[in-house]
Amino acid sequence: MKIAYICADLGVPVFGYKGCSIHVQEVIRAFLNQGAEVTLFARHFGGEAPADLQDVTLVQLPSGASADSRQREAFAIALNGKTAEAIAQAGPFDMIYERYSLWSFAAMEFAKAQALPCVLEVNAPLIEEQGRHRQLFNVAKAEKTTHRAFAAASALAAVSNEVADYVKTFNETQGRVHVISNGVNLTRFQSTPVTESGEVFTIGFVGTLKPWHGVDNLVVAFVHLYRKHLGTRLLIVGDGPKREELEKSLQSHGLSHAAHFTGAVSPDQVPELLAAMDVAVAPYPDSQDFYFSPLKVLEYMAAGLPVVASRIGQLTALIRHGHNGMLCPPGQPIALAQALEELILNPALRQTLGSEARRTVEQSHSWHSVTQQVFKLAGITAVAPQQYIRQACANGASGAEQ
Repeated sequence: MKIAYICADLGVPVFGYKGCSIHVQEVIRAFLNQGAEVTLFARHFGGEAPADLQDVTLVQLPSGASADSRQREAFAIALNGKTAEAIAQAGPFDMIYERYSLWSFAAMEFAKAQALPCVLEVNAPLIEEQGRHRQLFNVAKAEKTTHRAFAAASALAAVSNEVADYVKTFNETQGRVHVISNGVNLTRFQSTPVTESGEVFTIGFVGTLKPWHGVDNLVVAFVHLYRKHLGTRLLIVGDGPKREELEKSLQSHGLSHAAHFTGAVSPDQVPELLAAMDVAVAPYPDSQDFYFSPLKVLEYMAAGLPVVASRIGQLTALIRHGHNGMLCPPGQPIALAQALEELILNPALRQTLGSEARRTVEQSHSWHSVTQQVFKLAGITAVAPQQYIRQACANGASGAEQ
């Protein structure tokens, strides 16, 4: 089976370290583990392919980088013709899979014209996101492009119910929108041993330090918690525009010595850093449009960590409070501190939550299960090679094949 994977978004370095980059790599890896041949079409590779993705055929789409936003938009629209040509030259393919990007429609329309199954993965309402957080000049063309891509896709795979609700507002999508939440590579993570109370207790976060991740709430909670538990430590894995502000906040409370910022790290370093944590946090602020399917939380759970997360969006379905994690009101640092204190004082609860978290992702959130759902939407039958199943079982991921 031959699959064309399309990522025409210049903001996604497919072999980089961003969450979107990891997402692309893991979907491709899961396709490969099920015996598929994958050709990756991308505008921004962002580095060398990992060793286990070296056999993926790479097709460079024109990047058209420009300091002028209007020129970038015009180039991205014009790129559609080149994309269709590239797919035709590299084919034939049995399926086309695309990560939805703001200006791309050619891959889906090419597949429809060739009567090929094609699945469009939708991770966010990109028109609104671009207008709110960056710059969007030609709104009408952005809307037209999205209509064309959505209309041509055989199926649209939204990563959350909130994204699915957005996609369903387009008339062309009726009856073809499905929710397939993100997954985790179970073979990368091992369960983290629980430390006894009284030892150093490490509270961790992994992700980009941007406002909508709520790390400032975590810092406030940590300051409050440290007053009662001097053995607590804060481990922040990642980098971003909020780092300096967060470091200054900790410094102002005399707690620089109790926190460590790693800066940006490679995906290969994340499992070891998770193993150094006693609890992992997803402290999202309150938001009316929380549509994420957070990879970090799934990785926390795969590592067997007790997770404390905001009670918001998809997290309320993924985490059952007191069973496989803990949920707190979003944007309330004191409530977050109280949940963390409960875990500090109760190692048995930490053990239970971590074990159930791992079991949850084993049962239904592996990348294998995600791509199995994709194949089902495309009307394709694919069975994972026995080598992959044996590897997953050997790493404590016996549920990966379900």
